[in-house]
Amino acid sequence: MRAIVDQAADLWQFDTARITLAAQRENAVWRVESDAGNYAMRLHRVGYRTTAELCSELAWMAALQHGGMAVPRPILSRNGRLVEGVDGVAVDVLTWLPGRMAGKHGALDGIADRAGYLHQLGQVLAQMHALSDQWTPPEGFSRPHWNRAGLLGDAPLWGPFWENPDLSDSDRQLLLAVRCKASTQLAESEGRLDFGLIHADAITENVLVDPAGLSLIDFDDGGWGFRDFDLATVLLRQLSSSDYPQLRAALVAGYATRRAVDAQTLELFILLRSLTYLGWIIPRRSEPGGAARSARALATALPLARAFMREC
Repeated sequence: MRAIVDQAADLWQFDTARITLAAQRENAVWRVESDAGNYAMRLHRVGYRTTAELCSELAWMAALQHGGMAVPRPILSRNGRLVEGVDGVAVDVLTWLPGRMAGKHGALDGIADRAGYLHQLGQVLAQMHALSDQWTPPEGFSRPHWNRAGLLGDAPLWGPFWENPDLSDSDRQLLLAVRCKASTQLAESEGRLDFGLIHADAITENVLVDPAGLSLIDFDDGGWGFRDFDLATVLLRQLSSSDYPQLRAALVAGYATRRAVDAQTLELFILLRSLTYLGWIIPRRSEPGGAARSARALATALPLARAFMREC
């Protein structure tokens, strides 16, 4: 991996001695220090995104940054490209934003005013959706679709959640029934739901907290989807918090600067968001910590699924 970083450094004219690994998650992120400022060099996992999808992500982020949002700004290589291929690995570079992660695994680390944070995040998501609607994507724009098919179809974006190997037979039948009923509900209402470009992963690890405000990073899973899915992604990680009602109300109130949120619709998308993690973990089940992550996903999704079926 270091050899790829060193080759990429030449394409952006960086000093290889000032590049260090910052994070190894789905993508590898390297911190670049330079006299002109600090940058994030991303080495993308092979096969997850096409070059067209990556360039589309970066064009969208550039538009949001131009519109006044605190998001990373893409940096062109010396060849004038947003994305470079280095030994089969897609590489891009973004500005490094100030601030610290809001937390890990949903914990709001060191945030005294938890409701205030959620209210502010609701405003940030509202701003992102509004700016995205004002922007005209360029020809060839390509991003994933978190639509009904992407959530509940035969091949969901994050995998067939009903095939998670840790499900019992009865739980699998429950999720198949949930899938059918949820798809019907969504089909009946999707025409009136707010749909457009969404971040799709505004978890605490992807929000930076700074005295100047909140910043959104990691648009890797961003694409076309229901706007309430963004709110549901935030709230899912807070379900077990003792102050969840206050946190939920604060997020919705912050987002209300753009649009009022229907409570029943939001509940549906919290359920749908929980199901995506059951599919996401399937190919990662054998990785270190994979079994525990699958168990946590089940512990979150199954109670929501049972409640959904009781209410139908």
